[in-house]
Amino acid sequence: MKALFATTAALAALPVMAHAQPTPGPQVTPRADQTAFRALYKELVEIDTTLSKGSCTAAAQAMGARLKAAGYPEGDVKVVVDPKYPREGSLVAVLRGADAKSRPMLLLAHIDVVEAKREDWTRDPFKLVEENGYFYGRGTSDDKAQAAIWADTLVRLKQSGFKPKRDIKMALTCGEESEGYNGIEDLVKNHRPLVDAEFALNEGADGLLDETGKEIVLEVQAGEKVYQDFTLTATNAGGHSSRPVADNAIYHLTAAVGRIGAYQFPTRFIDATRGYFTQMQARVPADQAAAMKALVANVEDPEALKVLTRDAGWNSILRTTCVATMVDAGHAPNALPQRATANINCRILPGTPVDEVKAKLTELVADPAVTVALAHEAKPVSPPPALTPAIMGPIQKNAAKQWPGVPIVPILLTGATDGVHTNAAGIPTYGVSGLFGNADGDGVHGLNERMRVKSLYDGRDFLYGLVKDYAGGK
Repeated sequence: MKALFATTAALAALPVMAHAQPTPGPQVTPRADQTAFRALYKELVEIDTTLSKGSCTAAAQAMGARLKAAGYPEGDVKVVVDPKYPREGSLVAVLRGADAKSRPMLLLAHIDVVEAKREDWTRDPFKLVEENGYFYGRGTSDDKAQAAIWADTLVRLKQSGFKPKRDIKMALTCGEESEGYNGIEDLVKNHRPLVDAEFALNEGADGLLDETGKEIVLEVQAGEKVYQDFTLTATNAGGHSSRPVADNAIYHLTAAVGRIGAYQFPTRFIDATRGYFTQMQARVPADQAAAMKALVANVEDPEALKVLTRDAGWNSILRTTCVATMVDAGHAPNALPQRATANINCRILPGTPVDEVKAKLTELVADPAVTVALAHEAKPVSPPPALTPAIMGPIQKNAAKQWPGVPIVPILLTGATDGVHTNAAGIPTYGVSGLFGNADGDGVHGLNERMRVKSLYDGRDFLYGLVKDYAGGK
């Protein structure tokens, strides 16, 4: 899934609006190389890769065929398919570098998409339609834009004769948008040499346009919160409702949920959030700017937190959050409940162990009649990747060339991407796309998903230069 502009709430003071009908994008006369890229992008978008009836394997094979046509040997282009999931294959490829001592880099994107029903859409979701300066179709943004750019980048580098210093690896994978099989998880566990890298570039951060279509901020994602559900369960012998007693499963459960709801996990900075609140000081009202300055000096400053955590988005990136999302209790209207359960959904700061959160929830429940258990297998946890000069320097250089004067803002993603698997596997993963969109999210995961034509072509140029700079060589 895309970041959906983590800075949107923070930029509420700026003239940014969400449009039911987007403002027409600028008209673009494509260069010859952009026309060739459009054909690749069109092919990828028009291959249905939904879980219900699509095939990531077909998309992986199509992109693999393009790499081979560009001159990649068979051994450097592989479609990896788990026999249990024949339609959920991944494409892995490599442009080999000249220096065996330089560790590889990895270009990561997912090619599966969220379901889309033709009867609900204005246009066929699996036909690329260019209209009023936008490309429409499922996956035009999430995440086939970046997947197409990565495949196209490898094609361009090979055709230009570019010789990188380090290996440039690419993985276009399936399963990011659904539970169950996940391509990059499979690759890092069972095919590690194909994707092992010093660092990876992925989705997770984009750029934001104002209502006039002007680029106003470029995001770089360094870390994402870990999704984890916990189940609270209270059981009881029950009985007839005409003879109520204080020992009631629902009462035990609701009291426990109330204690969790009243608790705020401690605030903590990572590189991304410290950088975010530093960069945003020049872009918010004076009272918020002062609070951000104080917070950067002391992440536990009570007065600063009082101002900033009124915003749910800011509160979420500063601390682990746990919230009750579902409850189920009782078996009959005229009987005392024998069981009551609640789902507690936590979004955990990167680097915080799941067991540590479970222990805190158990402490808050403070009732032997209520158990706390993992609702599903624990998600992988890892420290957030560092925003080093080696990572930020090329981003700053290429962004200044493409969008002079547009600020770069680091973010912590409160949602989730496949980066959770690569980060946990020891491959620091950064969300950077250079793809600018509107504050309404451009229909990602919803109806009439779109990508601004100019944004796609600009992002392609930005990422091509970025990959060359990271790769070294000539």
